Amino acid sequence: MSDPATEPTRRAIVGAALTLAPLLTQPALAASPAKASAAPREGHHAFAFQTGTWRVRHRKLRHRLAGSDEWVNFTGRCSAWELLDGAANVEDQFLDDPGGAYRAVGFRRIDPATRLWSIWWFDERSSVVEPPVTGRFVDGLGTFLAEDQLNGRPITVRYLWSGVEGDAPRWEQAFSPDRGVTWETNWIMQFERLS
Repeated sequence: MSDPATEPTRRAIVGAALTLAPLLTQPALAASPAKASAAPREGHHAFAFQTGTWRVRHRKLRHRLAGSDEWVNFTGRCSAWELLDGAANVEDQFLDDPGGAYRAVGFRRIDPATRLWSIWWFDERSSVVEPPVTGRFVDGLGTFLAEDQLNGRPITVRYLWSGVEGDAPRWEQAFSPDRGVTWETNWIMQFERLS
């Protein structure tokens, strides 16, 4: 039985999922020859490096912002493709977490006015959609930030993308309890290209 307090949130999530479903299940259409030779617009195609299939090595801190140094290592798979002629990107993840395997989806979209990317993470274990992190790539390093909460405490979330020039990009998530003065990295994904 559904909880009346959460029903509007559930409706919004289901509506968003139904809207995004065609985008998340269809690989990107091939660009026309004219578009393929055109130079990318600033900010567009920033996630083109991720297009393809990947083996992913995960390293997650067991307890976040708790002084823990216990890491959990596991593997996963990822498929990613561009949408909207490079103005959006989807990654479909399978995570073989020892605590229980699950699927997740990352959806990214550039704001044409600010040229900032927003990244949303959808995890099948929860109906909660976290606030997007927002940012851009500068000199090959992508930095994306958001304000959020962890156990009722305000935190800043940071995603870093590095190594995007080759076939082994790296993603890191870190939390800051003090508005970016100190950071604790709590999740690392090392990608290895399969195709």
